Order: sequence, then C-alpha cells, then structure tokens
Amino acid sequence: MKLTYLGHSGFLLATDRCQVVIDYFCGAEKAIEETLASDKPLYVLVSHSHYDHYNPAVWQWHSRRAETHYIFSAELRSVVHAADVPVCFLQKGETYADDRIRVQAFGSTDIGASFLLSLDRKKIFHAGDLNNWHWRDESTDAEVRAAEVAYWRELHELHRSVDAMDVAMFPVDARMGSDYMRGAIQFVGFFSVALFIPMHFDEAKAEAAAFAAEAARHHTRFILPENIGDTFDI
Repeated sequence: MKLTYLGHSGFLLATDRCQVVIDYFCGAEKAIEETLASDKPLYVLVSHSHYDHYNPAVWQWHSRRAETHYIFSAELRSVVHAADVPVCFLQKGETYADDRIRVQAFGSTDIGASFLLSLDRKKIFHAGDLNNWHWRDESTDAEVRAAEVAYWRELHELHRSVDAMDVAMFPVDARMGSDYMRGAIQFVGFFSVALFIPMHFDEAKAEAAAFAAEAARHHTRFILPENIGDTFDI
C-alpha cells in the first residue's frame, strides 16, 4: 500500500484494489489527476466541514470516475448539496463496509468524526480534528481540565474497538503552544501504533518533526510528510 500526502490533513491511500482520499483540502493537482485517471474504485472520506478538511471540488470527481464512493461524517449532512450523488453519512459508532474497505466512525473533540479504516489487512486511523485541544499557555486550568476529560473520553471509546493500529494520522499542531504534542504523546502511549504520521502542522515542519523522539520512546515508526505529493510505502 502507498500513502501520498495531499497537504494539511489530506492523504491518498492506494492499494491494488482501490484508492482512498481522506480530507482533501486543496492543491496536490498531480496526485489528484493521477488518481482520477486510474480505473480503480475511489473512496472519498471527509471527517468534518471545516474548510481545511472539506473541499466541495470533490463532487466533480464523480463525473470523472463512475465508481466513486462518498463516505462523510454525519456532521456534513447540512452542508452537502449534491442530491444526484449518493453519500454515506456516518454517525459516531456507525460503519460502512464492502468487499474492499471498512470504515468506522468514531468521535472528535471538535466537530465531525475520526475514522478507523480496515484496508488491505491493515488498521488505519485518521483522527480528523480529534486531539487534546488546549492552549496551556493561554487557557485557564478549568479549560485545560475540560479538554483533557473530553479527549480521554474519546480515546477510551475508540480503545473499546481497537488497541493496535498499523498507521495513525494525527494532528501535531504547534499553534497550540508549549504543550502542542500532548495529545499525540497520549495517543501513542495509549494505543500500540506501528507507524505515526503527523498532520495539521502546515509550515511548522520542524515542530512536527520533533515528535519523532516521542514516537521512538514508544517503539513507533515515524514519517514526516514534508512536501505535498510525498509518497511512502506503508
């Protein structure tokens, strides 16, 4: 299986049987064009409606690829206006499955969902905007505690379904200040993660790269996608 970075929190997964685009934002024209030129079934996953995770341009792909499957978190139901295109909206706890892929929707500490994929005999997690979102340098103690409680609630619910993952794509966002890696550290400490790929870091590549040392402490392989279009064997 190959993974291509599409920028921000967007990724393309390509197997012998299908291709999966998750949270496409913008750009990555070469990778998208090659995907649309393929004859493999295409799955388009969107975790939530924030502009940096959902680009309405994905609806144009259906006209290029007859077998395009749209799998969205239910939060997008109110913003999607494509009546002629079938969409599978997943509430937290719901699952889409066919003979190529299984997608389970889990919770988020923002809006929408996170996704656990079973694909090509691998467990692949995309966090969407699930994270321990707090700005310790600016937040009150009460706000930090509330973020912590909400985050751990979602992790425990996820852990009831899976305790080990082959791949996790997870936010490492330096805008959060001095404690920006906290959620990711907690994640790799709570789950067995074979490969960790940071996302949601934009130009803060050095700060995202700093998580490699934390991943190593948990015997987790780390890959930093530095440029849009970077492709890795996973």
